[in-house]
Parts: sequence; C-alpha cells; structure tokens
Amino acid sequence: MRKLAVFLAGLLLLLFVTGLPSAEAKVIGKNVAYTAEGVVLKGYLAYDDKIKGARPGVLVVHEWWGLNEYTRNRAKMLAALGYTALAIDMYGDGKQATHPDDAKKFSSEVMKNFDTGKARFIAGMELLKRQPTVDPGRMAAIGYCFGGGIVLNMARQGIDLEGVVSFHGSLGAVKPAEPGMIKAKIRVYTGADDKFVPAEAVEAFRKEMTDAKADFQIISYPGAVHAFTNPDASALGKKYNLPLAYNAKADKESWNEMKKFFGEIFSK
Repeated sequence: MRKLAVFLAGLLLLLFVTGLPSAEAKVIGKNVAYTAEGVVLKGYLAYDDKIKGARPGVLVVHEWWGLNEYTRNRAKMLAALGYTALAIDMYGDGKQATHPDDAKKFSSEVMKNFDTGKARFIAGMELLKRQPTVDPGRMAAIGYCFGGGIVLNMARQGIDLEGVVSFHGSLGAVKPAEPGMIKAKIRVYTGADDKFVPAEAVEAFRKEMTDAKADFQIISYPGAVHAFTNPDASALGKKYNLPLAYNAKADKESWNEMKKFFGEIFSK
C-alpha cells in the first residue's frame, strides 16, 4: 500500500505541475550506475523517447533524504518537458535516510568533504553529457533543499552550466563566489517563512552574488516554509516536529518560473 500511495502521489504531482501529458510522449526512466573516486553511485535517468535528436540535459540533486521517489518524479517531469534529466546520487550506493538525524549526518559529510561532493556531481554531469539524447553544450542543474545548496555551490565553483535553480535550498557558501568565477545563471526560489533559510541568509546571498557580478534572481514565496515543493513535507514535518510543509501554490509557481528560465537559457 505504501508503494502504491507513493506512486499515486508522484503521478498527481506530475499532472498538477505539467498538465496532462501528450499522447505522443513516452517518458523512459531507468536506474543507472556510475562511479566517483571508487564509490558506486546510483542515479536515475529519464527522457522522452518520442523526441528525436539531442536536447538539453538537466541534473537533479536530491533533498537531504537522498535520491528517493520524489527526486525520480522530478526527473520524469523534466523529461516530460522535453529534457533529458539525471537525478544524481550524492551519498553513494543510492543511500537514503528515513530519519532527520541520518539525513543530517549524510548531508553534513558531503558538505564537509566538498571535494568528494564536487567529484560526485561532476561524475553525474559527465554521465549525462554522454547520453545520446543530450546536447552536451546545453546543461543545467536543479536542486531541492540540500540539493539546492549543492547546485549553488557548484555555480560558485565555476562549473560549466548554462543555469542552476535552487528550490528551498540552503544558501551558505563552501567558498564564497569571486567576481568572474560564476558561469551559470542562477535562480533561487525560497520560502518567505522558511526557518532554515531566514531573511538574513537571503540578504547575505544577495550581497554575495551582487559582489560576484553573477546573473541571478531570487523569488521569495509568501507563506511558504521549507520543502514547499514536496507533497510529503507536511506529513514529515508533523512526524519529526520540523518546520516543513507543502505549499501547492508556491510549488506550481516556482516550477513555472523554472520552465521560463530554461526556455530563456536554452533558446540560443
């Protein structure tokens, strides 16, 4: 019953945000294995096999829970939009957390050993570039919560991406951006009432990006708290007494903003 409920929730999320799929669309999703520094990473690749030729590739970086069904659903949603998406594994061996204590431990290990995290991100990016359905010259990345922090830090590191999008992501820098270092255009979608990402953190990030002369935009959604795009967030918040909650309005609006952004950066 649990697996059925997760499947139905993912299906409803897909239909809610993207609308009814085309009768011609056929999204293929499959597990893929790759390695970084000798560690096996287990990702999830999604694309529409009815689309001919190469298309932009989008990396998807998971929340602190790990690469779970929610992250896979987001990859499939991107595939339905016409991209090839790879949900990458930042923890290794497809490791997932079911309790916040473990999630904090796993995510902290990556952030404290960021060279390893960077190697895992790049390994996923190189795998995605090699896919026959991908134009390796048109790449972007999105991330949720922990994953949002990952993609922003990759942009700070000068990773060669057209754009990065952070959904309710952490904004702290492993190494603050330097002028001229950031190649990617940046979009940050955050909750105005997110206790994990307070207004001071948003303003500090704004100053950092301005000083670095980055192309960036921040949209703050009134009433939205942490994890506002995840339909499971409200239940998880209640279960673990955490300030998490789903916000359908902010979810839909931020996804639509991402679609417009991708339309802009990939139209060249």
